[in-house]
Formats: sequence, structure tokens, C-alpha cells
Amino acid sequence: MSDDTKQMEEAKAKRTAKNSVFLDLFQDKSYLLKLYQTLHPEDTMATEDSLTDVTITNVLTDNLYNDLGFIANNKLMILVEAQSTWTVNILVRVLLYLAQSYHEYFQRTCQDYYKSRKVKMPKPELYVIFTGNKGRKPDKISLAKEFFEGADIDIEVKAKVIYESDTDDIINQYIIFCKVFNEQTKQHGMTQKAVTETIRICKDRNVLGEYLAQREKEVVTIMMSLFDEEQIMKSFIRSERHDEARETAERLIKKGKMTLEDIAECVPSLSVDELRELEAEVMQMA
Repeated sequence: MSDDTKQMEEAKAKRTAKNSVFLDLFQDKSYLLKLYQTLHPEDTMATEDSLTDVTITNVLTDNLYNDLGFIANNKLMILVEAQSTWTVNILVRVLLYLAQSYHEYFQRTCQDYYKSRKVKMPKPELYVIFTGNKGRKPDKISLAKEFFEGADIDIEVKAKVIYESDTDDIINQYIIFCKVFNEQTKQHGMTQKAVTETIRICKDRNVLGEYLAQREKEVVTIMMSLFDEEQIMKSFIRSERHDEARETAERLIKKGKMTLEDIAECVPSLSVDELRELEAEVMQMA
């Protein structure tokens, strides 16, 4: 194997590992076309070649969030995925993603918005795919309504929210896949067992069956990589909280007004033994 070939394979492996299932699925033009046809069944002339993938890589996050963009029939379609925790902050993601998408579009089409000639823009369509339960959540969300009490603001962002339904389209299959995965992580934790069981169950139920049959190994790699990233983030958060707890305890020890037992009640993440060690360090520094 040549060095160039090896480098290309390594780059491909790294890219695959950093993708999410959401992006991996819809970066395949055949599934992207199914997605578009779900949203626009009236457009019977659309083909895979008529779709242009304009997904932005690493513009807002390091692919921890799933944002998909493509152009079809002069429509700029942007879909962002919201996980099981609902937040209207996703509208901010949509706004920033839309602005960046137009910026890159003008660059690709060699249009200068500083010139007097009016630029041409594809019509935006904004969607949020929510993989949790709908409950009483709205079918549409608005920046003005959610953040400015419905005021007539100078810029508005509206997005349609897509939830699980009783249809068999590609979007609904993806939502079901996510829900099966959530159920399996509750049973098996963040483990490879949860991933393999999710794939098995979905293949048995013909949920993303063709995709999972073709790319099962890649899906396992993708999802296990995301586990690693999540564990790193959780470890970082625990470390940050531990440092904050030590700083609080150190201040209380320096004041000398509380016993170590009382401080342990105020800072429950630190044991009395840990506080004794910290007290000894404080005394040495005094």
C-alpha cells in the first residue's frame, strides 16, 4: 500500500468516526432524496443529481450536533436534529447555520453582496427533527415568539418541528432508530451492547434496514466514537466541578470558622479525609 493510499484511508476513517449517524445517513444521496421527497412529495422531478449537499463542517461545533443542509429546486433546506432534551435554543443554531450557509453559497456562486447588483438566493426552508416525545410541544417555533414575546423584530426565524409519526418515511425511521437506541442505553448503559442491540432490533423491524445492512460496521464505529466523545466531556465536567468544590472548601478552611465535618456538608463531593488533606496543604502554604 502506498503512503498516499494509506493517508487517504486514514483520513476517511477519521472522517467516518467523527460523523454522526444522522449525517452519515443523509450524506448518501439516495437517502437524501428520500428525505427531500418526504418533505416535498409534489416534486416528482427531483433526482439525486438535482440535490446539492451544502452541509457545513465544524462551523458551530465539532459535529456533536447534527446539522444538515442541501439545495433542491432553488430551495435551501436546513435540518437540525434536537436530541431527547428539548430546548428552543435550537433556533439560535438554525439562525447561525442559515447565515453561514448563505455566506458559503455566495462564495460558491461568485456573487458579491457588496456590489449594487442584487444577488440571487435560494428560498430557505428550516426544519427541526426532534427525536424525543412530542407531548405538548409546538409544530412550529419562532425566534420572535420564543425570545422576544412575539415582538415585531428586525430578523425572524421560523422552523417546522418534525416528531415521530405513524408514517414509514426515512425521517420517521431515523427518529424511531434514535428512540430504540435510547431504550437500549437505559438497559445496557453507554456500551457496544446497546449499539449492537439497537442495530439488531431496527433491522428486525425494517427501520433503516437497508442502510444498517450495508453500513453496520461503520454505524458501530460512529456510535462508539460518539460514546468516547461523550465520556471525555463528562470526565471534563466532573473534573471542573471537582476543582470548583476544592476551591470552595479551601476558602472555607482558610476562614477557620467551620469544622471539616461542617464543610463536608456544604461541599458533599469531598469527603472528610479529602478535606483533611486539603487542610494540610493550606497550612503548609500559610
